[in-house]
Amino acid sequence: MKKFALITGASGGIGQAVACNLAAKGYHLYLHYHKNEQAIKDLLDKLQPYGGEYIPIHADLGDVNGYKTVCSQIFSLDAIIHCGGNSHYGLLMDLRQEEAEALLNVHVLSPLMMTKELLPKLLNKGTGNIIVITSVWGQTGAACEVAYSAAKGAQIAFVKALSKEVALNGIRVNAIAPGAIDTKMMEGFTTEELERISFEIPMGRLGQPEEIARSVYFLLSDEASYITGQVLAINGGWYT
Repeated sequence: MKKFALITGASGGIGQAVACNLAAKGYHLYLHYHKNEQAIKDLLDKLQPYGGEYIPIHADLGDVNGYKTVCSQIFSLDAIIHCGGNSHYGLLMDLRQEEAEALLNVHVLSPLMMTKELLPKLLNKGTGNIIVITSVWGQTGAACEVAYSAAKGAQIAFVKALSKEVALNGIRVNAIAPGAIDTKMMEGFTTEELERISFEIPMGRLGQPEEIARSVYFLLSDEASYITGQVLAINGGWYT
């Protein structure tokens, strides 16, 4: 039986790692992206040897109606992995309304409405998984990332609430909260800042996207059959 998973933000470091891992496990994939078309083309080349169906979907989830573009191209579905996102660094008093709206659209409104629209496909099967890639800042908060922290905290509340609503329908809903992961999102930090962050992490290093991807597969698998409504913190012991 074919299994199909939707990965939003599949052009990002974590999204690409998740896609490669799931393709290797036999999943067929819908690969959402926004700006980085070349990354998706490169990803499709990487996935080709696995022999599955890999369908790119272009949409701006920062737009209030962007999720509709994604939903209109989804047919069979077994899992949704919400990886799409972007950071925002700066003082709250410098935050512009349009920046806040776009951030909340990408991280909160679009995943919520997309899940609402696609949920019947999972309900009809009587099984399925929804995974949200949130952040350590959604758990503990970060100065100069107030809006981002608020959006990521909202994702965690979404996961906890929805998991209760659909548990009896055979659908599990969980979150993964990465700490500092070695992706392009960290490119804004200087070498000295990255060294300081690594020093603060008990394991002494940044995480790798593949470590998040393996945890996504675990939550999708039967090994996690009694796990729902949980936030799996993958942060090397940082902010426990």
